[in-house]
Amino acid sequence: MHHHPWQDTSRPVEERAADLLSRMTLEEKLAQLSSVWPGSEADGEDVAPLQHEVSEKVDLDALLPHGLGQLTRPFGTAPVEPAEGARALADFQTKVAAANRFGIPAIAHEECLTGFTAWQATIFPTPLAWGATFDPALVREMAAAIGASMRSVGIHQGLSPVLDVVRDPRWGRTEESIGEDPYLVATLATAYVAGLESSGIVSTLKHFAGYSASRAARNHGPVSIGPRELADVILPPFEMALREGGARSVMHAYNDLDGVPAAAHTELLTDLLREEWGFDGTVVSDYFGVSFLEMAHRVADSPARAAALALAAGVDVELPGLRCYGEPLLKAVRSGEVPESLVDRAALRVLRQKCELGLLDPDWSAVPPVGTDGPVDLDPPAMRALARRVAEESVVLLDNRAGVLPLDPTARIAVVGPYADEPAAMLGCYTFPRHVGVEHPELPIGVEIPTLLDSLGAELPGAVLTDDPGDADIVIAVLGDRSGLFGRGTSGEGCDAEDLTLPDGQAAFLDELLESTDRPVVLVLLTGRPYALGRWEGRLAATVQAFFPGEEGGPAVAGVLTGRVDPSGRLPVSVPRSPGGQPSTYLAPPLGRKGEASNIDPTPLYAFGHGLSYTTFEWEAPEAGSDTVATDGGTAVRLTVRNTGERAGTEVVQLYLHDPVARTAQPVVRLIGYARVPLEPGQAAEVVFDFHADLASYTVRPGRRIVEPGAVELRLAASSADVRHTVPLTLTGPERTVGHDRRMSCGTEVRVRAS
Repeated sequence: MHHHPWQDTSRPVEERAADLLSRMTLEEKLAQLSSVWPGSEADGEDVAPLQHEVSEKVDLDALLPHGLGQLTRPFGTAPVEPAEGARALADFQTKVAAANRFGIPAIAHEECLTGFTAWQATIFPTPLAWGATFDPALVREMAAAIGASMRSVGIHQGLSPVLDVVRDPRWGRTEESIGEDPYLVATLATAYVAGLESSGIVSTLKHFAGYSASRAARNHGPVSIGPRELADVILPPFEMALREGGARSVMHAYNDLDGVPAAAHTELLTDLLREEWGFDGTVVSDYFGVSFLEMAHRVADSPARAAALALAAGVDVELPGLRCYGEPLLKAVRSGEVPESLVDRAALRVLRQKCELGLLDPDWSAVPPVGTDGPVDLDPPAMRALARRVAEESVVLLDNRAGVLPLDPTARIAVVGPYADEPAAMLGCYTFPRHVGVEHPELPIGVEIPTLLDSLGAELPGAVLTDDPGDADIVIAVLGDRSGLFGRGTSGEGCDAEDLTLPDGQAAFLDELLESTDRPVVLVLLTGRPYALGRWEGRLAATVQAFFPGEEGGPAVAGVLTGRVDPSGRLPVSVPRSPGGQPSTYLAPPLGRKGEASNIDPTPLYAFGHGLSYTTFEWEAPEAGSDTVATDGGTAVRLTVRNTGERAGTEVVQLYLHDPVARTAQPVVRLIGYARVPLEPGQAAEVVFDFHADLASYTVRPGRRIVEPGAVELRLAASSADVRHTVPLTLTGPERTVGHDRRMSCGTEVRVRAS
């Protein structure tokens, strides 16, 4: 029997949450906006700037009788054996529920950017590697598996994915981003969100918005991009991931936008996100982001004022611990400084989400998390196999001009460089070993991570591997990044770069190597960002790029080097020719490219979308359903691709839009569609792109996006700089204003033909 409407599982979520809210005291409502982070007060390195200045120890005995909104990182704060962690989390949730008069547990959240960020859990490739796959279906499968592992031990919410579009790869968090193109970021992030949400985990989009566009690529730096760049580059991934992926949470960014911190940005968090886009989930603060309004941005003079600004703007939950939304906000509401209606608004959103998760159901604790009574394997063979697939698809063959790859299986191979035999070379900064494990050097990594040297030995039992280039047939130089936090690495959060020179003296190492040997040198890069490689153009026999490929990265890269794997990765970011100045993405308008107005040539060495294969492909002339398309219509574009080589391989067909004349300066080309096309030798497939005029829309002023009549050109290409065919179209009819309901993605279909 249900005593109150909020306990009746047959009633609508909104009704149940509203009924419960009406029965709560102010203290109980505020508790739903709070979080606690057990173990964060222990000595160790910060995971956010000013952490020890803003962290305050919470009196759980005083807080829990009012309830608790969120529990921060029960697995990701310190190493904990998975089964033990699941039992401890279940016990804590029982304590939380028993302490408050409604019997409601907390939402437990974790990081999951490269897999469940827990000791002994599978470590997947970093998001920049997802971008290199151009494979949304695989990314969705990966996310669903990650979510299932988290859900099995009692986690409800994942703080992923990162949807920041790379604007300057000197930014340390480039490795956490998917790429420099908003369409690629949008489609892959949406796939990740859909996968995570399908497993019952609340996906949290971050960082909203503009974080990656900071001046000089400095972490937390101010952002002063124009409203059109914000609307056309930064925001579309969030819009698609909410609308098509079904994300139920958003995390605000650390930066300010033209002087207004994102945590206090009403126009972003309420006017756009909720009123225009219709988002009804929760907005959570990035860690200490509410306190930073006082401590870093200096737009508030107290915790109470910081709380007032964030709550009014639309931040529902303070993470990771309680400082501003506790006693300071309570006093501000009691005094009339902050309307209680704002607390009600945020608390209702939290309760609604808890209801969706089943945490308001009377029997929420009847079924304990799976595995709490026995062993818990967070890195089972199926997860490792999936990590291998993602890693293999993400490796990019940049160059093979000397034809030395695949490697001769009987060759004498020198494997040199600082990362040839280093497991950490495979790991980004949001992997457990690099994020938390570095503070526990006495502990094993927790999962098996073969090095590239180990993997090559396993792949080539008939070869001789040595570290002496002098007596080898071929030399493999393995260079890369050290991931870390806040200056403790060469890549990662707070590890920004002054320029794009290979770090830690590795450029000099490569120069010396090339000068000291007449053997062909293959460069393998295990990095978190692209580095300038122009100084070695024409001097390297081959170049292979991998972006922190995870626990199975060694076998994946070795598989490409040996030819077991045909490389199918494509660059999600351009590789620059020179390291200095302000790097440029491929989305530049004409005056942002090489021209007579400047002596600087920003043309990259390897363009966005570039990647080679060990086989060859022929692209036949495309066909379009019509050469005229209404401004509210579309057409199908068909292209036949044939594998003309002697081995199986995968081509990645990319569709770009060129708008020759527009009312605002447009990129020369921008990606609007793509398709992976796996083919056996001699096999052909028809690739069909479902183009809609909405994909040609752009912003003319804040709040107004149009599709205008006129000529456009579709370019079918192997990269942004390698156009194979063009399809001219004329958009006809009246100019249209389009909004949140516009078509955002290009439907694709690959139809393999019988041989």
